Amino acid sequence: MKTKARPSNLCKSFAANVRAARETRGLSQKQLGQLAGLHRTFVGAVERSERNISIYKIGRLADALGVEPMELFKLDRT
Repeated sequence: MKTKARPSNLCKSFAANVRAARETRGLSQKQLGQLAGLHRTFVGAVERSERNISIYKIGRLADALGVEPMELFKLDRT
């Protein structure tokens, strides 16, 4: 039986940063998806660290959120 891989700290931080940036801007997952050209369920899966997202889609999310892609990778060191 195959076990599901656990998301790394980087994946968890990325997911949390996407959610925080989206919420700061007052956007729903559906609205962010529309701005980024992605489906709302995909955005939700990214925010739950359930998707292995491509660099192309990272750029689309960053553009839609008005941030540099690297901002989405900042690790929470607290």
